[in-house]
Amino acid sequence: MQRYDLLTVLGPTACGKTALAVKLARRIGGEIISADSRQVYRRMDIGTGKDLAEYTLDGKPVAYHLIDIVEPGTKYNVFRYQQDFLAAYHTIREKGHRAIVCGGSGLYLESILRGYALPPVPENKGLREALSNKSLSELTAILGQYKQLHNTTDVDTCQRAIRAIEIAEFSRTHSQQTPPFPKLSAYVIGLQVDRDTRRQRITRRLQQRLAGGLIGEVEALLSEGIAAEDLLYYGLEYKYVTLYVLGRLTYDEMFSQLEIAIHQFAKRQMTWFRGMERRGVPIHWMSATEALELTGF
Repeated sequence: MQRYDLLTVLGPTACGKTALAVKLARRIGGEIISADSRQVYRRMDIGTGKDLAEYTLDGKPVAYHLIDIVEPGTKYNVFRYQQDFLAAYHTIREKGHRAIVCGGSGLYLESILRGYALPPVPENKGLREALSNKSLSELTAILGQYKQLHNTTDVDTCQRAIRAIEIAEFSRTHSQQTPPFPKLSAYVIGLQVDRDTRRQRITRRLQQRLAGGLIGEVEALLSEGIAAEDLLYYGLEYKYVTLYVLGRLTYDEMFSQLEIAIHQFAKRQMTWFRGMERRGVPIHWMSATEALELTGF
């Protein structure tokens, strides 16, 4: 097997990506670059599933990057991710180590693996106002009309959908003047877990996160002044637990709706990854055991 610039581990939520990436990193002398759109935020630990203890193997830590790098409330985006990724990548290579990308945020992954040249997109107040009264389904339909790359994986709130439309509209109306992203060769492992096992893991993990203090984490973020609207923007655990804390959902409603939303999120992730394959990214789907038996990279 040829030697690649990057080893990438991707897959849907709750498939065990981090544990596999850590084992591979230890084996090949690597450091991990996260490709998770929510784990960039500090103090958003339980809901984003950082599981930082997993980065220690046999008592020895494996270095990681792009986790806990911005404050909650910051509108982090794929343009910033690309810049931060390159800084982390060069730091790792300067130390003579290998870079392993690990995550499930499809747009972040594809922007690196296909080398998208993305400009910084400013806020379009007029567009936001025009879209402000539309439902999530209406916004999703509008987003689907654009041919440019956009992130449907994480579009589970109106705010995120409006931002995605804003980016797509900017790309449509502005000529490409952004310097090209460097081409990096990558061996991409898609961690394969059967659907029933994944669903069981999602439910069990949600129960563990709620028992482990997820509600308290959201309450603490609200109490420090993070706007409820910002937490709703981040979707999934933060959206539904915030609605529970605000009294808009009962506990049972919150659990049921959140469980369904996470299952739907995993399905959207897989749809995105299959789309990546059609767009020219070879993904080698395998179990963790099979991945650990590979040599080379």
